Amino acid sequence: MFSPSFREILPLTAEVNKQGHLSIGGCDISDLVERFSTPLYVYDEFTIRHMCNAFLNGFRAEYAQTNVAYSSKAFANPALSTILDQEGLSMDVVSGGELAQARHTGFPPERLNFHGNNKSKVELVEALEYGIGRVTIDSFYEIEQLNEIAGELGRKQSVLLRVSPSIDPHTHMLTTTGVLDSKFGFPIEIGHAEEAVKRAQAAPHLEVTGLHFHLGSPIFDLEPYSSAVHYVLEFAARMRVHDFVLREFSPGGGFAIGYVPDGQPPSVREYATEICSAVIAGCDALGLDQPALIVEPGRAIVGRAGVAVYSVGAIKEVPGVRNFVSVDGGMGDNIRPALYGAKYSVVSVNSPLSPHNYEATIAGKYCESGDLLAQGAGIPVPQPGDLLAMPAAGAYCIPMASNYNMAAKPAVLMVAKGKARLIRRRETYDDLLATSVL
Repeated sequence: MFSPSFREILPLTAEVNKQGHLSIGGCDISDLVERFSTPLYVYDEFTIRHMCNAFLNGFRAEYAQTNVAYSSKAFANPALSTILDQEGLSMDVVSGGELAQARHTGFPPERLNFHGNNKSKVELVEALEYGIGRVTIDSFYEIEQLNEIAGELGRKQSVLLRVSPSIDPHTHMLTTTGVLDSKFGFPIEIGHAEEAVKRAQAAPHLEVTGLHFHLGSPIFDLEPYSSAVHYVLEFAARMRVHDFVLREFSPGGGFAIGYVPDGQPPSVREYATEICSAVIAGCDALGLDQPALIVEPGRAIVGRAGVAVYSVGAIKEVPGVRNFVSVDGGMGDNIRPALYGAKYSVVSVNSPLSPHNYEATIAGKYCESGDLLAQGAGIPVPQPGDLLAMPAAGAYCIPMASNYNMAAKPAVLMVAKGKARLIRRRETYDDLLATSVL
């Protein structure tokens, strides 16, 4: 069986079957490759449902008034939306496309929240016409635009205001969002957040229900959450001079997952204890009624559930430098290593119990020197045609995928109880040419 460290990053149902192959959700991965080819993304339904319940139960045990809203930018798909609905989660969207996939499955509009720093008028109209529960406002321009749209549609729209607490979450600078030098949110320290409260409170077609902030992701440290919660609650208390009542409060998401065996994050319960204790203590100290809490996990719901599977092709050994093992995917389906320096581990599909002591740089097939999926990865001695699985690939890989080099995006499967269903077919050359006009 896998070492305990690898167990922490693979889907919960991962095992080595009687054939000695990697199996997920009761499905032999090598059999799935025979049917669906590679690159291939495989999602474990059990792990997704388990994480939904972990967040609901973990946070509600600490703070009963908690709503868990999945951040769909991590991975949006109608099959996933159906599972989230069944498990009782709400959902955040950041674009008209993400809203469209929610509408496609009939996701309850009252459990949707529209985020984003520059929503278009068309997107906001679509959201309000669907009856969206909340819109999180991110600019003065949006206050005016949304108020106007809501008035034209004859409704009063519930909104949250996204504020920036200017607290560093100690993550990559490109995924840090709660500091002053960020395109997101109304900064508190320079007075923009207070002005936003005043303007939104005065808007006749908006109902300001609360505040939202998001520090960034993935966040492995707990302390930035409690510091930010206290700072934003202090701001909420000061806003009582403008008749502002904090009924809903969202510290966002950013909850980390393990990508490599020696990089495990806090547990869901530890995140919950830190955040909820800070909210309770802050409200008590400031004389605030405890608001409904909204947490927004994305990566933490689907990241561990997804595994990317590749076939080995060319192998280039450079003595004293490194061993390049090229696969049939790369930055076209997972740009995170090139963009953020994200680190991944690799597991052999056909020989997961063999010694993984051949040090390899897993190289993609795209025409960029930086197209390297994993560096210093341990794998069995490779041969062309071998299958390699990359755990913790369920978040942000498929949503950020591109058609660079005119490559077709991979197929995506959902597995459960020994059965696999296609939830997104592999693109074809016809798909790539469909939007071209001669």
